[in-house]
Amino acid sequence: MSSTARSAAVDLNADLGEGMGDDAAMVQLVSSANVACGFHAGTPALLRRTCEQAVAAQVRIGAQVSYPDRDGFGRRFMEIETDDLIADVLFQIGALTAIARSVGGTVDYVKPHGALYNAIVSHHEQAGAVVTAVGESGLALMGLPGAVALDLARAQGIPVLTEAFADRAYTPEGTLVPRSREGAVLTDSATVAGRVVDLVVSGELTAIDGSTIAVQADSICLHGDTPGAVDHARAVRTALAAAGIRVQHR
Repeated sequence: MSSTARSAAVDLNADLGEGMGDDAAMVQLVSSANVACGFHAGTPALLRRTCEQAVAAQVRIGAQVSYPDRDGFGRRFMEIETDDLIADVLFQIGALTAIARSVGGTVDYVKPHGALYNAIVSHHEQAGAVVTAVGESGLALMGLPGAVALDLARAQGIPVLTEAFADRAYTPEGTLVPRSREGAVLTDSATVAGRVVDLVVSGELTAIDGSTIAVQADSICLHGDTPGAVDHARAVRTALAAAGIRVQHR
């Protein structure tokens, strides 16, 4: 075991409150919870219960904001006017903040979901809208390394959290392979766990074409709705522990 691994720590996050996975199990295995805000999934009662579980587990809460797209689970790109998108994001943050506060918690960061997450990697207008809303909320922004939104946030003094994905394939350019493409979602727990350890130790991942790419990540996502999500998370925790890597948010 390397000295780097012994001293390393990593934040594990999961998308929760969507009504699709075993949130009660996942919240025991991660250090940050991206809680849905109702626009792509979740009901107020479910979100409150999820926040309550996160508080009990001492897990950090983030607002998982989305396009208003419940029918498409927030995975369809939408053309939205800048002022409307700012208001949509602020509305979601405000709602989840109130819900978290009701159970003794706080919302500490914002992570866009699905198509919005991918859009603000390169869509300047929507990235600007999201950053404006996050800045007005006083929270940190979590996103993909190299995203336009993160560059804008840094320029405005907004705290940034970079993220990698344990169970998603990457292009050679460092972006996520579209879910419509075969092999975009990884389903083998051992493979997922091995990728996480490699990423923490080396800062690198293998892209879908076999090339090696550098990925700087403050947090690693384990999707709560991926088939076998809890098994993946348990395998990741076991592999990290074996490598001497702590799980904690920064």
